[in-house]
Amino acid sequence: MSTKVKSRARKLLEKFTSGPSSLGRTLASIRKGEGVTLEEFGKTLGISRSHLLDIEKGRKLVSAELASAYARKLGYSEKQFIRLSLQDSLNRQGLGKYHVEIEAA
Repeated sequence: MSTKVKSRARKLLEKFTSGPSSLGRTLASIRKGEGVTLEEFGKTLGISRSHLLDIEKGRKLVSAELASAYARKLGYSEKQFIRLSLQDSLNRQGLGKYHVEIEAA
């Protein structure tokens, strides 16, 4: 996929999630799209309602390892969840000008 297409796709997703892509916004979109409560979704992920809310609001970061586990539990791309987790970490550290791209070895 070309960089131009990725950029357009990323911009479209950001429009629908009300801001830059993040793992928290992605999880919130999935949860809302499935019509489940914070409690139900938290149980699926194995975390509390309050912890999930903190992740969705960007108050807590998720490690790459947990992002991978969440993706498996939800049936989504591990690569994408890990990428978002790493990007969130860079953004938090003021390094948002860098964009993470990953591929399996």
